[in-house]
Order: sequence, then C-alpha cells, then structure tokens
Amino acid sequence: MKSLLIKYKSVIWFIITFLAVYGVLTIGYNLFLSLSDGSKFYPDYFTHLVAQQTEVLINSVGYEASVLPHLNEPSMKIIINGKYVARVIEGCNAISIIILFLSFIVAFAGKLKTTILYGLAGSIIIYAFNLIRIVILSVGLYNYPWRKDILHNVIFPMLIYGTVFLLWMIWVNRFSKIKKRDA
Repeated sequence: MKSLLIKYKSVIWFIITFLAVYGVLTIGYNLFLSLSDGSKFYPDYFTHLVAQQTEVLINSVGYEASVLPHLNEPSMKIIINGKYVARVIEGCNAISIIILFLSFIVAFAGKLKTTILYGLAGSIIIYAFNLIRIVILSVGLYNYPWRKDILHNVIFPMLIYGTVFLLWMIWVNRFSKIKKRDA
C-alpha cells in the first residue's frame, strides 16, 4: 500500500488539492449567495450583472433588448424586440465554471505569480466568453426558436466547456510545475 501511495503521490495530491479548493470556493460562493438579499441586485449580484451586460451587448449588435426581473422565479428575463426569448439564472453567470477552472489551476499549480495571473486571465476569458455565448444564444433563440434544444443543451455547453478544457491544456503544458516535477 505504501508503494502505491508513493507511486501515485502526485495524483493523490492533485485530487486532494482540487477537492479542497473546489470545496472552499463553492462554500464561499454559496455563502455569498445566501447573504445576498436580492433587493438591490435581483436575483444575486453576478446573475444581475451578467443580465445587464447581455442587454448592452445585444443592443450593440442592432437589436432592441431589455432585461427584467422574472416575477415567478429567481432569474432575469431577456427580451429582444418585445419578445421574451430567454432567462438568465444563477447557473448562467459562469461563476461555477470559473470555480471549476480555478480549482484545476491551483491543483496543478505553477509559480505563485504565474498561477495567480493565469487564474485571473482565464477567469476573465471564461466570463467574457460566457457573455458572448448568452448573447449569441439569445439572438439565436429570437431568430430560430425551434432550435432551442440543440442551441442551449448541446452547442453552447460544448463551446464553454471546450474553452475551459483548452485553457486547462495550455496551463498543464506551458505553466504547471507538475509536468516538470514528474519528469
């Protein structure tokens, strides 16, 4: 048993670190959500921010968009040219994806400064890509509502998780100490 622990030390360390960082960030984010009263930013700060930024981006590409609080559920409605096309819920704000990304980066840590900078840059890329994803999805639902299932459930998750995967691969192959330590 001891020889297995020694042999797979880096794998075990990765799993423990990943789970610890993921747990701490997830608990912190859930605590943040539970402390949000929703009076100023409905349903929560990040979801509200993503909805507002989505509205600005849709308006900048020639559509007339507005976002309104959904009265029956904790979400924001996206309305394009007077037509309700989508809703932004807490899961659409990319925070859970950023937490997953950061947990991986820390578990495969490189130099401290590089890890922090890459984590910050990657989080910004994921956040921005998610905004663009919501804009394209909303405009797509406005123009092609019959394509809702393939757009929302297949294409756009594949793109956002594909982006995270590419960022992970760049991290592991260019910046992580794990590769060097195990060589």
